[in-house]
Amino acid sequence: MEETLRGAGVSHGVAIGPVRHMRTAVLEPPAARIAADQAPREQARAQQAVEAVAADLRARGNLAGGEAQAVLEAQALMALDPELMADVRRRTAVGSSAARAVYDAFAAYRALLATAGDYLAGRVADLDDVRNRTVARLMGVPMPGVPDSDEPYVLVARDLAPADTALLDPSLVLGFVTEEGGPTSHSAILARAMGVPAVVALPGATALAKGAVVAVDGSTGEVLVAPSPERQAELRRVAEERRAALAASSGPGRTSDGHRVPLLANIGGPAEVAAAVAAGAEGVGLFRTEFLFLDGSAQAPSEERQVEAYRAVLEAFPEGRVAVRVLDAGADKPLGFLTPADDEPNPALGVRGLRALLHHPEVLLTQLRALAKAADGLPVHLEVMAPMVADRVDARAFADACRAAGLPGAVGAMVEIPSAALRARSILQEVEFLSLGTNDLAQYTFAADRQVGAVARFQDPWQPVLLDLVAGAAEAARAAGQGCGVCGEAAADPVLACVLAGLGVTSLSMGAAAIPRVRATLAKYTLAQCERAAAAARAVDTAEEARAAAHQVLSGE
Repeated sequence: MEETLRGAGVSHGVAIGPVRHMRTAVLEPPAARIAADQAPREQARAQQAVEAVAADLRARGNLAGGEAQAVLEAQALMALDPELMADVRRRTAVGSSAARAVYDAFAAYRALLATAGDYLAGRVADLDDVRNRTVARLMGVPMPGVPDSDEPYVLVARDLAPADTALLDPSLVLGFVTEEGGPTSHSAILARAMGVPAVVALPGATALAKGAVVAVDGSTGEVLVAPSPERQAELRRVAEERRAALAASSGPGRTSDGHRVPLLANIGGPAEVAAAVAAGAEGVGLFRTEFLFLDGSAQAPSEERQVEAYRAVLEAFPEGRVAVRVLDAGADKPLGFLTPADDEPNPALGVRGLRALLHHPEVLLTQLRALAKAADGLPVHLEVMAPMVADRVDARAFADACRAAGLPGAVGAMVEIPSAALRARSILQEVEFLSLGTNDLAQYTFAADRQVGAVARFQDPWQPVLLDLVAGAAEAARAAGQGCGVCGEAAADPVLACVLAGLGVTSLSMGAAAIPRVRATLAKYTLAQCERAAAAARAVDTAEEARAAAHQVLSGE
């Protein structure tokens, strides 16, 4: 009998197929003791296992690129934590097997993280994934993760670890459903990047029977269990109509009355350029450069290596715009040669982004010189922006560094902190454009770590106060005659993209897979309609009300 379940749709499209469950975590290793003379062997096995897991995580990150790469690099560093390995050696020395020592050492570290405040508690899931992979390797059992299947399926899980989600095969994984997660969770972000339909925060998702046919609508958040053949045909027809509408949409981003809103791509390295070009991106609104730095090296990449990587991206967009974000390290992306050696009580509020670079000006100067050399002789419009700009002092320091490096392009500041949004007019005295990172802006506005599921509701980009901050920054940029783009996940929501245009945002940057849908939706409405929808969304008090109010205006109700 057909049943309808409702969660949060986070990646558009319809997927119909049999349920397959994520392989569960490994079992607890036996507590049997080993002989004293076996301790060195077990210690070596444990060291080899964590090194193999770290290498696998880094390899997955290199293949995936973008946001996934940064997360997986952080996990790899976690696997090789010297304190953890010292604890493993202590436990094997007194009789634990390698698998048991790893299990118990990680359990002790896990308990510390879980009680060390929300930020570090949010790392527990990543730590569990590293533990499970290491123990599985030591015990010789299948690695926890995506199931093996010869036929396409809908993946169901409590949540998806970044190492699994990053390399999902869209030819096999038709869509996925999770019991936990939110609109900005790793699984949601990567689903949108892949163009795979996804529903998260679905109560009871893991109780769905293996092999049961489900229909996942990533637009509405509905999951239909055992849909009839007639219902499946109807859903496929609707999905095909949506695809046809997207295919018919082409050209630059604009409203129906011709107001231009350039649609740009967020990329994490040269490997993602092809998808951006294929999607019709008018340039790059966020080129994350962390992929060059998060390779486990004890020093920053050479200027020559950086020039080669940057030029590969710049050459792909002749006459287009490419906005490069300089290294954003710290918090969940620590770097031994850049970020503080001592543990910070809350790294998200510590020395990260531009703050770290200003403490190490040689790293910043090398990157800026490399960008200048990479752009030399190319017709591309280079823009370079700094992450975590808090005020005019930060903006001036970055602009001075860009001038000292002989950078030919425009200099900008990312607006990720409420102080930057509220004092945007002041910051624009020093730089030439603003780029709003809505994910971090929400995190700092609501004091809600974007990695912690318990506060996920504050990461909803429809929150009216977040729209107020966007509107304020956009108005400051308009008054100064400068641009103000959005490069956070908010830009990938087609209706919210219309609202952002109505707030005065001058460009939108998103994962390549989202560009066709945003382009098609934007082209359906006039600028005046977008402005009315934006005003309606700001006039209410909750994200749900804002979303409903904008939809009502745009639907003509």
